[in-house]
Amino acid sequence: MFAIIENGNRQHKVTTGDVLEIDLVGEAEAGQPIQFENVLLANAGGASVIGKPYVSGATVTGEVVDGLVKGPKLEITKFRRRKNVRRHVGHRQKFTSVKITAINVPGLQVVETTPASAN
Repeated sequence: MFAIIENGNRQHKVTTGDVLEIDLVGEAEAGQPIQFENVLLANAGGASVIGKPYVSGATVTGEVVDGLVKGPKLEITKFRRRKNVRRHVGHRQKFTSVKITAINVPGLQVVETTPASAN
């Protein structure tokens, strides 16, 4: 079973047990539960539910693994030749690491597909 959730201006495809980095949540501490209510799509094997724009009543629950994770360092350099103009700026985006614990969609039954046996 997987779901596509919206967080801020990004969409994430998540399954139970996934760890993803979302935009920084200010008061998040390790072990704290977090809930995503903007579920765009949910799939349970053979059945799917597509939201218009969101699936009504669907939630994805997660647990904060780390409250503050820093992304890679980005360095921006601007240079104009023969003008003695040099500008250097650095940026490091901050994220919150979340582990997905449950996907709850009312009315969606999980369909287990068994692989075909090779004869």
